[in-house]
Amino acid sequence: MSQAVVLPQVSDEVETTQPFACTVWNDPVNLMSYVTYVFMTYFNYAKLKAEELMLQVHHNGKAYVSYGDKEKIEKDVAAMHSYGLWATIEKAS
Repeated sequence: MSQAVVLPQVSDEVETTQPFACTVWNDPVNLMSYVTYVFMTYFNYAKLKAEELMLQVHHNGKAYVSYGDKEKIEKDVAAMHSYGLWATIEKAS
């Protein structure tokens, strides 16, 4: 008798207990392709994930792009500023 193999569901949603988030905000200056490039380059996101986050920024006005302790997120926010993106640190919800 063969048994069916049941694979666990995998979700792209990030459940986090991390206290802070790096938020990238929409701006009228940077091209969508450039924002995607930044997310791929700095965060090492796959192109599909980087595009998804970029579209959240574009359509919703912001996206949470990383989570972690305060020092990590301050570093990520500073990096986004160095790329010319508008980013802030927020308490993760």
